[in-house]
Amino acid sequence: QVQFVESGGGLVLPGGSLRLSCAASESLFRLFAMGWYRQASGKQRELVAAITSGFNTWYADSVKGRFTISRDNARNTLSLQMNSLKPEDTSVYYCNFQANPRTWGQGTQVTASS
Repeated sequence: QVQFVESGGGLVLPGGSLRLSCAASESLFRLFAMGWYRQASGKQRELVAAITSGFNTWYADSVKGRFTISRDNARNTLSLQMNSLKPEDTSVYYCNFQANPRTWGQGTQVTASS
């Protein structure tokens, strides 16, 4: 069963940047659309960015123009470059398949606060 390990989170000032990484345990990663999700305390998990196997991208309106999703199929890795972070971006971030998500990893905490 595929597993995902997220890393790269941290505490930043509003306006700062972070780059998240996700390592997938299986090479079938490259065949499917992938997504970055986030879940703030007390809220439902939401999809914020996705990328197809053909590298087409989609972004939620709340992050469009600030976040960039990318993938490296040779290394089974997914990345999320986050710029101009806002306090409302504070969440635990997860990666998973964009359709039919599988078992969730532990995620990585992102906190944008002064």
